[in-house]
Amino acid sequence: MDPLPLSTIAQFAGGELVGGDGTTMITRVSTDSRTIKQGDLFVALRGENFDAHKFIGQVAQAGAAAAIVDRKWNGSAPGGIALVRVDDTLVAYQQLAANYRKSLSLIVIGITGSNGKTSTKDFTASVLARRFRVTKTEGNFNNHIGVPRTILEATSADQIAVWEIGMNHRGEIAALAKLIRPDAAIITNIGVAHIEYMGSREAIAAEKGDLAEALSEEGYLILNADDPFSEAIAARTKARVMLAGVHHGTIRASEIAQTAEGAEFTISERSHRARVQLPVPGLHMVQNALLATAAGRVYAMTLEECAAGLHGAPLTRARLQMREIGGVQFIDDSYNANPDSMKAALRTLAELDSTGRRIAVLGHMSELGAESAQGHREVGETAAELSIDELITTDEKSAPIAEAARRCGLAKSSAAKDVRAASELLAQSVAPGDLVLVKGSRSAGTERVIEEFAKLQLTEVHAR
Repeated sequence: MDPLPLSTIAQFAGGELVGGDGTTMITRVSTDSRTIKQGDLFVALRGENFDAHKFIGQVAQAGAAAAIVDRKWNGSAPGGIALVRVDDTLVAYQQLAANYRKSLSLIVIGITGSNGKTSTKDFTASVLARRFRVTKTEGNFNNHIGVPRTILEATSADQIAVWEIGMNHRGEIAALAKLIRPDAAIITNIGVAHIEYMGSREAIAAEKGDLAEALSEEGYLILNADDPFSEAIAARTKARVMLAGVHHGTIRASEIAQTAEGAEFTISERSHRARVQLPVPGLHMVQNALLATAAGRVYAMTLEECAAGLHGAPLTRARLQMREIGGVQFIDDSYNANPDSMKAALRTLAELDSTGRRIAVLGHMSELGAESAQGHREVGETAAELSIDELITTDEKSAPIAEAARRCGLAKSSAAKDVRAASELLAQSVAPGDLVLVKGSRSAGTERVIEEFAKLQLTEVHAR
């Protein structure tokens, strides 16, 4: 964050500065008391199960210069820490970020969608970084608390921001779009993620489309040309629209080849072509790369520059990352999951060259509501249709995946009681040369499958 005096912080947050010196400069804001450093501003958020106001003394001792607190909080300011009193600390945090965003001469690209947001964000940032100074969302800080944090980490030295916004409920996209004030937007696709709260894909499309409505006539909207909802979303924006897709659109892919190390394909825009080496496999990753390329073209980058940016893209951990343990190749896609991303990952597993068997270790998918049974069943059916050699599920909630796969003819389909048991089943059947996909929602903890497998391998080595 650019240095801001406390008086401006209070003004931006809509609060009243109590104590302290209004000329004190703040360069960092945090909502986590454990990360506070000398001179920081602490925001004391309240939640259903926590109240950060009880840590005011702790952050003062750690050297915080000031804290944003609720007016109704009746505590004192220990150690001379300045207080900015507000009606609601979360609203004040968001208002601070929104006003700070307005103070920056920054081009902002907002990214949302049911699947591929984070990968598309990483690809887009890497492409644009070939020519511009880029700031981007780190990890998945894409909600009502994460987005303000991301905004406040930008500086006036940055030229382009690539910011991811997510949602669980109706109205969240519009609220976050108001914070980031996008100049351009990418909507990756419309799937069934968070359908538990939204009810239907049509409702999800309506929500995601709020980002399109937030753009001005001078803006750009980049859409997935292969997604059936893109036409309706395009009709909602005043901005210029660019379509990118594997099969349709202005930006397209052809001559696609995949290996365990990544995907190689030709990207084309009318008569212009460039060969791309993507550091991650998967047809859905190719689609994400096309959206990132479209963003590069919007800002006058050549296809060759876009291709170079895609090749060097550093992806968020556990996004189709390849790992080898004891001669077994793991596709670590444990970051998150929904039916669409699960099926896409299974297709990647089936398409990659392998001298051994193809095994999927899958956890449950969260936030599907009434669609949960069908979603899990479809994943199991897809595994069987793709002739995956073996399927192991990691808990009771994901067992319907294994049951559906078995009904559809995948004989070697097992439902483990937990991650540890799933790892043991895998260790008993896997052999060097096999290819193993690991995927599930964050709450499933499927990343522990690889950790437990590695421990079992180490124990076996020591026992020899």
